[in-house]
Amino acid sequence: MFYYDTQTVELLLGAFTFFVSTYLGVTILHTKPASATHRLFLALAVLIDVYVVVNYLSLHPPGATADSQLFWVRVVMATTSVIGPALVLLVHTFPEDRITLGRRYLAPLFTLMILSVCASLLPLVFTGIEYRDGEPVPIPGPGIVVFLLDFVGLFILSFAILIVKFRRARGEERQKHLHLLLGVLSSFSLMALSTVIFVVVLETSVAVFLGPLYPIILMIFIAYAIARYQLFDIKGAATTILSVMLWFLLFAKLLVSESASEFMVDLLVLALAVLFGIFLIRSIKREVKQREELSSLARSLAAANDQLKELDRQKTEFLSIASHQLRTPLSIIKGYIELIHDGAYGRPTKALREVLGNMDESNERLVKLVDEFLDITRIEQGRTKFDFAPTDLGALVDSVVKELEKRASDKGLEIAWKKPSCPPVPMDAEKIRHVVFNFVDNAIKYSERGRITVRVHCTGAAAEVSVADEGIGFGRADQGNFFQKFYRGENTRTVNVNGTGLGLYVCRKFIEAHRGTVEAASPGAGKGSTFRFSIPSAV
Repeated sequence: MFYYDTQTVELLLGAFTFFVSTYLGVTILHTKPASATHRLFLALAVLIDVYVVVNYLSLHPPGATADSQLFWVRVVMATTSVIGPALVLLVHTFPEDRITLGRRYLAPLFTLMILSVCASLLPLVFTGIEYRDGEPVPIPGPGIVVFLLDFVGLFILSFAILIVKFRRARGEERQKHLHLLLGVLSSFSLMALSTVIFVVVLETSVAVFLGPLYPIILMIFIAYAIARYQLFDIKGAATTILSVMLWFLLFAKLLVSESASEFMVDLLVLALAVLFGIFLIRSIKREVKQREELSSLARSLAAANDQLKELDRQKTEFLSIASHQLRTPLSIIKGYIELIHDGAYGRPTKALREVLGNMDESNERLVKLVDEFLDITRIEQGRTKFDFAPTDLGALVDSVVKELEKRASDKGLEIAWKKPSCPPVPMDAEKIRHVVFNFVDNAIKYSERGRITVRVHCTGAAAEVSVADEGIGFGRADQGNFFQKFYRGENTRTVNVNGTGLGLYVCRKFIEAHRGTVEAASPGAGKGSTFRFSIPSAV
């Protein structure tokens, strides 16, 4: 009679471990088939499967003879001899995609494995088997030293490799090695305890039947790493494993049914559990697939966004270079126009003066366009410099009105303006003047008749400038877009085809740098418009 009489429990325990090991090994390999780490993990999972099978056969040998049991005990030791080298190779390779251990180390590693396997199968590790109180106790032989060097020695080597890699790693890589370190330490320590310490040192097989439990500990740590670093979806894996565990328990309950009615009830419960489990697993896999598709789409969008950002950066850099290159010849052209106009090359005729005026106007328009491009590139590159100082806002607006009064008068427009008395406001005077000039210039440009009203209103909290005209106005659709880059109102394109849609965008950026706001309002097309901005009166 053999010592073990819990054959059914051992069979179910081994079957469950076999399933979990195979499932995780195949699933991890499926995520990245070309990875050496994933292939080695599958190899380790297969070795664990073999260990589970032969461990069960060593406890319940076919024929129930001493020779049969001794044979399967030797096969268990031979299988264990392969696990040690496989573990060393896995921990040394993890998490790389190719094996990094050199040939000069692989040769002695496999040599030791072959010697240990041969010694285990021959009557060297165990010379025989005897029974004490019905418990099988293998008798160690001289080859046990080779086996201990292979299994225990390589386990210690694996642990040392993981410690070195853990100390060298940083960030997420360090956490990966920590999980593997804990899994290897706990799982293989317990395997060594039941397979080596109890059998060889204490000369008892009482803990051998627990062998299939220990690899599950390693799988738990790997599963945690999988969940954290997304080697594959842990929700699907956990659902499958728990469902199968429930099926095994219900099947075990079915086997110990004491009556026909109880058997039928247990069978029905098992069938329902299997049906529900299959539907649940499919549902989880469907959810995982959808999430993977969304994740893939998000990665594609992120990559496209990065490309767009790079193109935008290159565009900005190109505009900056082109604008700087254009500014110099435009300034030279302006200088020559002034020299010709002033008679430096002979007295110009009336017709020539008219041509020079048109040339100067076109050149000024190009200079303004280049300045706008330069402002845009400085803003987008973060190179715009601001020089804040207390400034008389009324005087600043007054200088702009005086500069543009003649242009308005030539077009038959009147600028209504009364200089107010305002306390100094902290601002970059050049940037604020640019904004006021742009507002008044646009009012002149897009008005054919009527009055342009410029106002400055100062309070203790803010200073506001508004420019109202009786020009072409705009619709509600344009109201929220005027201060966007390259945007032009629908009706402005028929009045002035030379606009770029950049001026108001630059104005908005300048005002926002002052922690202020801009606004555009109009009762409707043909009913005039009002542009205003507000900046804090104090820093």
